Amino acid sequence: MKRAGFANPWLPILLLVPQLTIIAVFFYWPAAHAIQSSFFLQDPFGFGSTFVGLENYADLLGNKEYLKVAGFTVVFTLLVTFLSLGLALLLAVKADNVIRGAKTYRTLLMWVYAVAPPVAGFIGILMFDQSTGPLTAFFQSLGWDFKLGVVYSDTAFAMVTVSVWKQVPVNFIFFLSGLHSIPVAVREAALIDNRSASGRFWDVTFPLLAPTGFFLLITNITYALFDTFGVIDTLVKGEPGNNPMNLVYKVYVDGFRGNDLGGSSAQSVILMVLVLALTVFQFRLVERRIHYT
Repeated sequence: MKRAGFANPWLPILLLVPQLTIIAVFFYWPAAHAIQSSFFLQDPFGFGSTFVGLENYADLLGNKEYLKVAGFTVVFTLLVTFLSLGLALLLAVKADNVIRGAKTYRTLLMWVYAVAPPVAGFIGILMFDQSTGPLTAFFQSLGWDFKLGVVYSDTAFAMVTVSVWKQVPVNFIFFLSGLHSIPVAVREAALIDNRSASGRFWDVTFPLLAPTGFFLLITNITYALFDTFGVIDTLVKGEPGNNPMNLVYKVYVDGFRGNDLGGSSAQSVILMVLVLALTVFQFRLVERRIHYT
């Protein structure tokens, strides 16, 4: 196979410069600044800073509130990731079997993809409003006195629900594309070998969707950790004190509202290390079980 080449060896470097510049300015420089700030106690009025070493990290790891937020982040991320993937896969399989009205059915499932996270959070407020929210009225009819922004567990339920609703269409699009990429001959052979629909799915379809599922697993974990910021910020209504929050939102609350720049920088560094470790774990262990065809 003939390798692609460039007549001028500087051309590929020149083409990479804009992207590398963007990465350096918006990722590496802020990350380096956050690491540096995490070792200092910043004056809230910006008059100076005092070097405190690892004191910010020690305070975080010994803070019960921070550990509570970290625990909620783990549970929230797992629920949002697996519920989003599970519902999207179910809808994609059902949509793949639809013959009449297939385009309309798929369009109705995809349109939420265009909704921004803050807008999704605002829709959640309307749906879970204590006075006029239809979902709140439904829960009350079942004997559940749902109170968004008042009861910790109720607010957490709303956060998970809205975040999953926002992410399902993205996963649905990828899963449906993955189903369409499975050759017809493979499906016909599976139909002959196994007359059970569930058996064909787990023995043939699901393994062939593994590369798509692995990609979506990474993107959904990233979404649950970072991109749900707009949903959470909208749902807590600017009163995060008694409401659940994830680690990313706590960085914002402590840094921009509490003016604890050193502590929030330490939180961002810890979060960055956890995400890097999780990514390495996924690619080293999980991807080994994925077979690309």
